[in-house]
Amino acid sequence: MERIILIETSTSLCSTAIAEDGVIVAYKESQTPKSQASLTAPFVAGMLSERGLKASDCSAVCVSMGPGSYTGLRVGSSTAKGLCFGAGIPLLAAGTLDTLVAQAADEGLIPEGCRYIIPMIDARRMEVYTAVFTPDGRQLSETEPRIIDETSFADQLAEGPVLFIGDGALKCRDVLTSANAHFAQCCPKASAMLRPAVTAFRAGDFKDTAYFEPFYLKEFIATVSKKSLF
Repeated sequence: MERIILIETSTSLCSTAIAEDGVIVAYKESQTPKSQASLTAPFVAGMLSERGLKASDCSAVCVSMGPGSYTGLRVGSSTAKGLCFGAGIPLLAAGTLDTLVAQAADEGLIPEGCRYIIPMIDARRMEVYTAVFTPDGRQLSETEPRIIDETSFADQLAEGPVLFIGDGALKCRDVLTSANAHFAQCCPKASAMLRPAVTAFRAGDFKDTAYFEPFYLKEFIATVSKKSLF
């Protein structure tokens, strides 16, 4: 049996799932902020226990590889690597933007006549991590951090309906005012990683567990407290 553990921790939603032969059979999520470190591993352990499984009964682990939250991606990556090393199973990775595109189809969010899906991961202010996709999941542009203004994606919007999806979508509504702009505010879910994960597994697109690093897109910048330490 093809059994894959799915881990999505790239945004504020922490979620995990188990897929068996292309079907989601277990799922857990929490929208509690900054809960990835405390909940990801227990979620996986709980799902396995409920199914009467060990990690070694699974075929692979698929983790979100970003872009997204630096801390969330680190937690997901560390958990996935630990499972892979401990169980002796391979590591897969799914891009966060690819997951959002798959989620749009899974949840029936694609508007009629849609020409493009543009997933948006919230960065800061009016900046998002984004790329342009076709409704069938083909990526047309490079993943990049982009500051959104009234001219953004004008060419795509001129062609017809465009779906903007992700936790950075709604903040762009006030500037992307075209009648062709449709918005779905949501976080990527582990269950929506199913198609990218299965495709990668069947293609043998396994990552080097020891050296895999998430796609942060930007370097993490630590801040120093202004409070005196003495």
